[in-house]
Amino acid sequence: MSSKKIFVLGANSFSGQDFIDLVLDVTDHQIFGISRSPERTDLFLSYKLRKNLSRYRYFALDMNKDMQKILELMDSEEPEYVVNFAAQSEVAPSWETPEDWFMTNNVALAKLVNHLRKRVYLKKYLHISSPEAYGNCVGVIDEKSFDNPSTPYSVSKAAADMLLRVYHKQYNFPVSIIRATNVYGARQQLFKIIPKTAIYLNLGKSIGLHGGGTAVKSYIHVRDVSRGELMVLESGNLGDMYHLSPEKGISVRSVVELICQHMGRDVDENITIEKERPGQDEAYVIDSSKIRDEMDWQPLINMEDGITEVINWISEYWSEIQREPLEYVHKI
Repeated sequence: MSSKKIFVLGANSFSGQDFIDLVLDVTDHQIFGISRSPERTDLFLSYKLRKNLSRYRYFALDMNKDMQKILELMDSEEPEYVVNFAAQSEVAPSWETPEDWFMTNNVALAKLVNHLRKRVYLKKYLHISSPEAYGNCVGVIDEKSFDNPSTPYSVSKAAADMLLRVYHKQYNFPVSIIRATNVYGARQQLFKIIPKTAIYLNLGKSIGLHGGGTAVKSYIHVRDVSRGELMVLESGNLGDMYHLSPEKGISVRSVVELICQHMGRDVDENITIEKERPGQDEAYVIDSSKIRDEMDWQPLINMEDGITEVINWISEYWSEIQREPLEYVHKI
């Protein structure tokens, strides 16, 4: 495929940075990364390890505060592709200040999409959504399943997808939507359960498991997700949604047990049982047959190898990680 310009919103995010690294590795596309914070270091950005970043430019711009500058930059560069990872994305904190989630995930999105739908340069807008919109995922959950969100965060993501579908229906807005399950890997936010478990074991701290860790998740390595996102960006059907997930789920406790085994620790001696979070879904398993059948996508990185990668990353960057906050820090 010939070289194109891609704007990646949420470039500092865990999934956004890996997508950028993949695109730089396997294509000739030019990438413009946008996030509200200053560009991070290679502790959290895998693409920063690359020797040649001549096809990448970064801009610290906030979708809530600098939208006009973002739109002017897009109109100046005229990207064929826009990929949007930018979102307030944590579940539990969304109960405290839900308005912050709706400002970013809905109001800013509405401004962006209403502008882009009038621009002939745009060929594809790829939106990164979340299966949280389905609520409790029991049985076969495919792309035709109804949304049943159970937290302010998941409501905001479901509403965003509805808005995008309306713009596709009314104006043929060139959108495809991705819903990927529990993404993990090196450079993930430190408060997420997989890196947090390894870090807490190093520190000798107890790992709290909400509800005993019985909730079933579908962990998938970030590079497998990035591969699927690039496939959908380049050949996915406009107006369609695509799931990215493993074939089977695993309980949170079982994942913690895997990490403890890898690090030579006893799980029962290193966990505490905590009260379940409000709106926590019992199961988080979705069907990804559509992209498997249409594009021959499938996950390539197994859980054991992925966990090993995370543990090795933490070991390599341990001195830096110890200076970072280990809990979620809310930003507006």
